[in-house]
Amino acid sequence: MNLPQRLEQHWQAQQFPDKKEKILLALSGGKDSMTLASLLHQIGCNLAVAHCNFMLRGTDSDLDEQLVKDWATQNNILCHCISFDTKKEMARNKTGVQETARKLRYDWFSTLCKEHHYAAIATAHHANDNVETLLINLCKGTGIAGLHGIPAKNNNIIRPLLFATRAEITEYATEHQIPFSEDASNSSTQYLRNAVRHKILPVLNEIFPDVVTQINQNIERFKQVENIYELAIAKEKKKLMERRGNDYYIPILKLLKRPSYKSICFEIFKEFGFSSAQVPEILKLLKSESGHYLSSESHRVIRNRMFLIITELISPKTDFIIIDKIPCSIKTSEGQFNFNIVEPTKHLDESKFTAYLNLDTLKLPLIVRRWRIGDYFYPLGMGMKKKKISRFLIDQKVPIHEKEKVWIIESQQKIAWLAAMRIDERFKIKNDTKKLLKINFLAT
Repeated sequence: MNLPQRLEQHWQAQQFPDKKEKILLALSGGKDSMTLASLLHQIGCNLAVAHCNFMLRGTDSDLDEQLVKDWATQNNILCHCISFDTKKEMARNKTGVQETARKLRYDWFSTLCKEHHYAAIATAHHANDNVETLLINLCKGTGIAGLHGIPAKNNNIIRPLLFATRAEITEYATEHQIPFSEDASNSSTQYLRNAVRHKILPVLNEIFPDVVTQINQNIERFKQVENIYELAIAKEKKKLMERRGNDYYIPILKLLKRPSYKSICFEIFKEFGFSSAQVPEILKLLKSESGHYLSSESHRVIRNRMFLIITELISPKTDFIIIDKIPCSIKTSEGQFNFNIVEPTKHLDESKFTAYLNLDTLKLPLIVRRWRIGDYFYPLGMGMKKKKISRFLIDQKVPIHEKEKVWIIESQQKIAWLAAMRIDERFKIKNDTKKLLKINFLAT
């Protein structure tokens, strides 16, 4: 079966849009995209092409653009072209070349689709690209999800050439004298994908001559395995993750009883920005003391008693916040806490919204959280008499709808202040106290 016939078969198997619908092809001028353009035109696709001139290679960039325009004119195909000052965008957004170029072109493609009602955007990714992606993901530690390679269809983006190897594309382009340009940057190994392409795949191909085909066949199997795996992980998450407000609580003993708890941890925490390299540190939290934590760019996972708690980093919506340095200010849904170290004076603010604690009795990190059933403290003025917070709130006649808005400050699993109500006897100021922690609560 020749390449056009295989393309027809792949098109139907992947349930791409009907060929009569308008398809926008990303056409760089390189061998892969020019070959795909020729094939799509040959099998009768209702085709338009889009070319981005990123102005990074001087006259070579302009020659690529002219090549695309000439091909489109010769074949009576609508051609969209645009030029980007890529270096300026890189400086403005502080992003790399590839990241910047990708965002520029896909934002523009999206605009074209809306303006011209294109059913899909076609790109020229092929079987070798698929293998390179799998190898990169495997080495980066992306888990099962990284083994499915490049999807043939992702929303309105389609990859009609994934079935063909680079060698097959080269052979077809040579045989049919398809014009294309060579981008010199493709031979540079400073980019990760190029390094895999030029340094790793050739070695694998020497050992396993049919390695690209074999890995692509495995990718199809991995997709099926991933479906089963995702169903199993979803069930485990439902059993283990309890949502409390905006935070998630995971019972440690229950997690440890799961046969594959390490993989479960990886899948749970990657959704909150934790990398595969951080998973061993998260596993250490399972056996650490209360108060230990680990952060991603967006979240923290905190060991608190017999739970791992996933909470947003300093967010007005979070119900569990760690204070690891003073002075600082944090916002909650009920107001703002301000933490400062001050000297003892005769004239201290006696407002219920301000607490003065003996700094010598405190140890960082402090925890700011909502109170919960079972919490107790030793209210100031009651002579070291323990009292549950639930009972204290009843005695203070706090309305039911207000109780859930009460916050506490905790040090080493001891409640130091029931915010805006009472400090704990154990943290009161003494005659020899030299430093105070002043906590001011500004209610919203």
